[in-house]
Amino acid sequence: QEGISHESCAYAGHLGLGKLIAFWDDNGITIDGHTELSFTENVVKRFEGYGWQVLTVEDGNNDVDAIRKAVKKAKACTDRPSLIRVKTTIGYGSPNKADSHAAHGAPLGADEAKATREALGWKYGEFEVPPSVYEVFRTHALEGAQKQEEWNKVWAKYQQQQPELAKQFQRVVIDKTLPEGWADALPKLTPEDKGKATRLWSHDCLNAIAEKCPELVGGSADLAPSNMTLMKNSGDFLKGTYEGRNFRFGIREFGMGAVSNGVSLHKTGFVPFCAAL
Repeated sequence: QEGISHESCAYAGHLGLGKLIAFWDDNGITIDGHTELSFTENVVKRFEGYGWQVLTVEDGNNDVDAIRKAVKKAKACTDRPSLIRVKTTIGYGSPNKADSHAAHGAPLGADEAKATREALGWKYGEFEVPPSVYEVFRTHALEGAQKQEEWNKVWAKYQQQQPELAKQFQRVVIDKTLPEGWADALPKLTPEDKGKATRLWSHDCLNAIAEKCPELVGGSADLAPSNMTLMKNSGDFLKGTYEGRNFRFGIREFGMGAVSNGVSLHKTGFVPFCAAL
């Protein structure tokens, strides 16, 4: 319901981000009560309007295979993001609190939790992990170790074949450090220099850093010509031209902030910037 989701998801659909998969736990409950108290829009049509692929799992309580199939189908769609709508019952299995806001904003309580375990046929106690879970995680750990070894071989080969790009990757993605001398590229001024608008100085600094830091990406919320936030050495990050570094966020200030934070937190090494008035 939050506006930030509208802005961010509309932008993702516009960009055709095929690797983006989002899950919607459609349980019809908010802390206040059932969602019809405040929420009646058709979310599926909204996301389809954004340009997303929308998939539905009718029984998210029990049909794990349907969830797996939906994920597989979402991964196969590479030209647009996917929303997987999973219809569930909040507090599923709780005899007295399932499908109610009582299972949303507060714990079930010891007695209701015990009754829920009995209703579900769950023979394990609180914080008790079944042995089968450990086995699943051990299997994944072995698979992960094998993939890590495969990646190490690819990385070693890449370092031999592309030494300069490998050094850049090492610095940006692995070490997460700025290049030596980046600050030296900034404009040098004295009190005697003729003044100009701060946004113009900002533009000079931004473009100086952009030349030294290929990891710098970002843009403005429909204000680039005004607040001078375009990098001259790069094109636009758009559907079909993902090598561009200038983001055209449109009139989406809230979404712009969220996207920039997400880029910063993601382990790509990209350094984002954003701007408004």
